[in-house]
Amino acid sequence: MTRLSERHHSTYGWRAKIGLIVPPTNTVNESEWRLAVPDGVSFHTHRMALHSDIDSETGRARLDSDLDSAFAMLLPAGPDVIAYACTAGSMVKPAESLPDALSERHGVKAVTTSAAIVAALRSLGAARLSVATPYGDTLNAHETCFLEDHGFRVERIIGLGIGEGGPSEFPLIAQTGIEQVHAHASAAFAPESDALVLLCTDFPTQALIGRLEAELGVPVVTSNQATLWACLRAAGLDDRPAALGRLARQ
Repeated sequence: MTRLSERHHSTYGWRAKIGLIVPPTNTVNESEWRLAVPDGVSFHTHRMALHSDIDSETGRARLDSDLDSAFAMLLPAGPDVIAYACTAGSMVKPAESLPDALSERHGVKAVTTSAAIVAALRSLGAARLSVATPYGDTLNAHETCFLEDHGFRVERIIGLGIGEGGPSEFPLIAQTGIEQVHAHASAAFAPESDALVLLCTDFPTQALIGRLEAELGVPVVTSNQATLWACLRAAGLDDRPAALGRLARQ
């Protein structure tokens, strides 16, 4: 069989290779990408410490240093693009400043989850958002500010309260049942919204994208879906995996 768009001499990643950086406790991102990644595309993961302070000069310097080390570990694998798949931890403003700086420093295309979400929402023409997260009020306020600073209006945001007691609670996010996520996402939806946004790369959402889009009549954008979509486009691929919902058809 002829393999189209062959780029690498690789059994699995012959069309594109993606480097993936996730927080230490994250177990959902890789699982969801395996359900959606197109044939001929492989991804290769590295774990990196979670950064809660990305706004101060010291905090940003630590983030940059850890990202540089993670990129250095992934570059020998020959990726076409490297993604930093952490939602709140990548919300540097403006959104493209972090991936642009990483691309310039390392000579490889870079994607961050927060920049991918902004790009996805703009691609869909969404301005008014409903947002569901697993987080508490502190992180929800941080994410609302980020979205509104990029021109979106958050009509409603609801979290599950995970993380208010500290980072030790974060492993609980991946343990949230899919039906609980569905009920939570449905409760967060405001009818005047243009899109429903499900934030956090460790939040199980992949199986709900098509279901929620059919029920609510608006596009659904999730952290893992938007990050993979942005990586495929950055790698020069125009695949439209059905698992990625309406976004893949843009």
